[in-house]
Amino acid sequence: QVQLVESGGGLVQAGGSLRLSCAASGRTFSSGSMAWFRQAPGKEREFVAGIRWSGTNAYYADSMKGRFTIFRVNAVNAVYLQINSLKPEDTAVYYCAADRDRWGATAMSGYDYWGQGTQVTVSS
Repeated sequence: QVQLVESGGGLVQAGGSLRLSCAASGRTFSSGSMAWFRQAPGKEREFVAGIRWSGTNAYYADSMKGRFTIFRVNAVNAVYLQINSLKPEDTAVYYCAADRDRWGATAMSGYDYWGQGTQVTVSS
């Protein structure tokens, strides 16, 4: 079992930056991946970025390339999402997810574990 706890969300002005954190506890996996999704009000949850448990091979949704950076710090068993040049349309609840043995999934069904989410609100 894996527990995921997100933090780092908040209210930020457009153009600013945020770094979201996801602390994982419980099991770790030699394969598999961790990822970030987001869900804006009234919209479906969408994939943002993913990375292997090892911290290599990051991958992004096409629309997220450029302003979003995912990275993992193995020493503290956490994954991070750096968001730069924030826009009001980035307002959403951001969720951390983990999978035991797959890499590259962009659908929610590809992940076994989920955090509770952290709210990001970008004001114009």
